[in-house]
Amino acid sequence: MNDKAEAVSARTRSSRLAKPSPETIKRLKSHLGVLSTTALKYLDQSLPWYRSLEPEERAALGLVAQKGIATFVNWYEHPESTPAWVMTDVFGAAPTELTRSISLQKALALLRTIVEVVESQVPDIVAESEQGQLREAVLRYSREVAFAAADVYARAAETRGAWDSRLEAHVVDAVLHGESQDSLSSRIAAIGWKSQQNIRIMVGTTPASPPVNFVSALRRVAVRFGRDSLIGILGDRAILMLSDTRFEDTDLSRFVKLFGPGPVVYSPLAPTVKEMHYGAAAAMAGYSAAAGWPEAEQPVAADDLLPERVVNGDPLAADALYERVYQPLQQASNALTETLASYLALGHSLEGTARELFVHANTVRYRMKRVSEVTGWDPLVPRDAFVLQTALLVGRLREARG
Repeated sequence: MNDKAEAVSARTRSSRLAKPSPETIKRLKSHLGVLSTTALKYLDQSLPWYRSLEPEERAALGLVAQKGIATFVNWYEHPESTPAWVMTDVFGAAPTELTRSISLQKALALLRTIVEVVESQVPDIVAESEQGQLREAVLRYSREVAFAAADVYARAAETRGAWDSRLEAHVVDAVLHGESQDSLSSRIAAIGWKSQQNIRIMVGTTPASPPVNFVSALRRVAVRFGRDSLIGILGDRAILMLSDTRFEDTDLSRFVKLFGPGPVVYSPLAPTVKEMHYGAAAAMAGYSAAAGWPEAEQPVAADDLLPERVVNGDPLAADALYERVYQPLQQASNALTETLASYLALGHSLEGTARELFVHANTVRYRMKRVSEVTGWDPLVPRDAFVLQTALLVGRLREARG
């Protein structure tokens, strides 16, 4: 054995507690009841939060205190034993739910109080020659129990985190599948979602980085712009749902860099939880059809991808174009639909449309302006003209089907 190993071995031997006398162990065991009673009284007097607990919670903590004192005596009798038993012996009888109502800070305050009680009783229990040894044993034991408590709370936090992630995934799935309002409301409330208005859904590519890192980074940014957030990972697609959004569409670019390479599509604002499904469906359909418009700026609105969504077989997009473009044009004036159709068919020529309809070119310009006012899409802009042309196609086909 080299000098370093010998030094470590010497320190280990010197750090071991001397074996207590049988008389000391006997007196400790005979004082277990007194120590437990004194500890519980002291907890009630010195910790205000302990007095405010429910009866079953106080009973559980009292059991932890009693087990802690009894386990200390067993450990002090056999100091050569390993500390691995501390977690099972001391905390095994406490319900797991206790970690929800009692914070780690409060648990450590409770352990500190118990240590103080035991130390205060040392002069009445053992002879003066062994009091220093007993106090040292109490300090070492309290260290092991503190580490065990931290481990218990860490495990509980991991379990809750895994459960919350699964519950969050179920809620996202329920939104995508249009689950009933009552069921969806109860699911959302279970994960702490409080908002009921202005809900935005974003869909992008899941990055190659570990999902845990991606979700935490996305949530950190999300809390700046929304009151509540939900995040779901569906294979190569990542879904973000925000409520009470407080930002304009141009600020959505902050989220783009967090997603993986590929399109990022956002839905129109859903006014209530009830309309979340339609927003999510629009965003998902837009993401599926985004490859049809690779030049689109990112992020892109699902409503800006209506033509691609129609071609991709999305019935919601066809309904939107029919209700928001074709029908308003028909109701405004038949001349608007006729003029728009001629303008699009003649290669976007104002003069050619004027000759075709036997009207002045300024009349065509006025009617194109009216089309823009009625629909929100400007036929003089190439991309908007494509949307309008798709709307005309959808409207004509529906009318042909009666």
